[in-house]
Amino acid sequence: MNLVESLKLNLQNAFKKLGFDVALNDIIIEHSRDAAHGDYATNAAMKLCRLFSKSPRDVASLLINELDMSNIEKVEIAGPGFINFFIKNESLQSIINIIDEKGENFGRQDRKNIKVNVEFVSANPTGLLHVGTARGAAYGDSLCRILDFAGYDVTREYYINDAGVQITHLGESVEARYKQLLGLPFKLPEDGYHGEDVIDVAKQILNESGKDILNRDNHLQFFMKRGSEIELERIKQHLKEFKVEFDVFSSEKVIRSNGAVEKELEFLKPFSYVQDGATYLKTTDFLDDKDRVIVKSDGDYTYFMPDIVYHVNKMSRGFNQLIDVLGADHHGYINRMKSALMMHGYKPEALEIELIQMVRFIKDGKEFKASKRAGDAITLKDICEEVGVDAMRYFFAMRAQSGHLDFDMDLAKEQSSNNPVYYAQYAHARLASVLENGSDIPLDNFGSKLEKASELELLKHLAAFPGVVLDASNERAPFKITNYIHDLAEKVHAFYSECKVIDRDNLEVSSSRLALVKASKQVMKNALSLIGVSAPNHM
Repeated sequence: MNLVESLKLNLQNAFKKLGFDVALNDIIIEHSRDAAHGDYATNAAMKLCRLFSKSPRDVASLLINELDMSNIEKVEIAGPGFINFFIKNESLQSIINIIDEKGENFGRQDRKNIKVNVEFVSANPTGLLHVGTARGAAYGDSLCRILDFAGYDVTREYYINDAGVQITHLGESVEARYKQLLGLPFKLPEDGYHGEDVIDVAKQILNESGKDILNRDNHLQFFMKRGSEIELERIKQHLKEFKVEFDVFSSEKVIRSNGAVEKELEFLKPFSYVQDGATYLKTTDFLDDKDRVIVKSDGDYTYFMPDIVYHVNKMSRGFNQLIDVLGADHHGYINRMKSALMMHGYKPEALEIELIQMVRFIKDGKEFKASKRAGDAITLKDICEEVGVDAMRYFFAMRAQSGHLDFDMDLAKEQSSNNPVYYAQYAHARLASVLENGSDIPLDNFGSKLEKASELELLKHLAAFPGVVLDASNERAPFKITNYIHDLAEKVHAFYSECKVIDRDNLEVSSSRLALVKASKQVMKNALSLIGVSAPNHM
């Protein structure tokens, strides 16, 4: 248990002794910014003084009298009723042994028996992944890593849109390039895909299946099917290089098979009506601002209809929570899909939709753009090769997904403390180097000689990691992990500057400090892994 959780439980028990059951979520513990005000502080007495019909300072006094002081050096009341906690050094030092015992599992929470499905990326298999999908891929994967670490049973899912008109356009484009390779007359469809990758797909098909495909019945269907399969294989490979892998790939075609859409339409009849030849779903009876068309007047389904089938399919697989990671232009999608699931009896909170804002890539002070169909697209692979996967992953995790992001490619490649990922990785490499240099010195995992301010600040920060994992999980906020990483790197560098770690004239102190170095290195690695960034030992 981390120190913050321990203090919260301590206060909860104090309230209970005074006759009040207070939820842990109602007790907030914050790190003190000034060491003169202690290590931690709470406003619980001010927030909950109404229970006692007393002043906050009087409530603070009552609570202090009931606290377990075994880990606490002293407690002070400040201002209108804040309670400041000064933690015993040995309590802070004990975190080293806990980290040593748990290793890569330090910060990992107990399993919650809650099944969460996170669907992200889900780009049409009609070409290589554009840089526009990179932020969603990094966010979705980081969120899955954090949720798993926080104790959830996580399934990563990719929805393959293989039943739409874009697959037809891909098939037509591949067929045209196939004819070109055979020296036959060809014409690229106006709404097709003109990029070099389509030529590569056509070459692969020619090598696999020979020159007689055009003589087959329904050869366009073959180009559509095999073309999208090849594109998806390449997408998977590029995502893997980006450290993103999925547990499930769900095909729209498969989900729509066996009359699934027709069955869903039948189920939705009590919630729908026909107007001007189109079928509307009465989503305004639930959360939506207007009713939505599910079948157009010409009989074709809107995109919304198969999406309903897909989400019902996901819920039928036993998930407690669905999280969709979508582009910012899907804002109107949220309440309509929640409404559709509510028609099936699901609670609105069963579905969360995280919207990812746009990214502008900046190079040499200028923005650059590209179009997927035009053939001059800048791909995920292109950017990764230029700035590196670690920089991509870190930069995308640094900002809340709800805000726009300018990705400075020049900064991402810079090897200096100005580059946040370099700054963090350098801290890890520095710790690794110190450990290597002091490998002959036994470690004091009780940290008994750690007393300097920078040592204690580092210990407190290490102890806070499990709580940060919970916060990042609850708020679906990978940026809380990068904030923690940056602060950890800062405290590591401050400790290194203030303290001589390897002092062969004072091996007792060196033993404690090397144990702190090892613990800091482990926690840095654990934190970096949550956002898919490596922790190098040498730089």
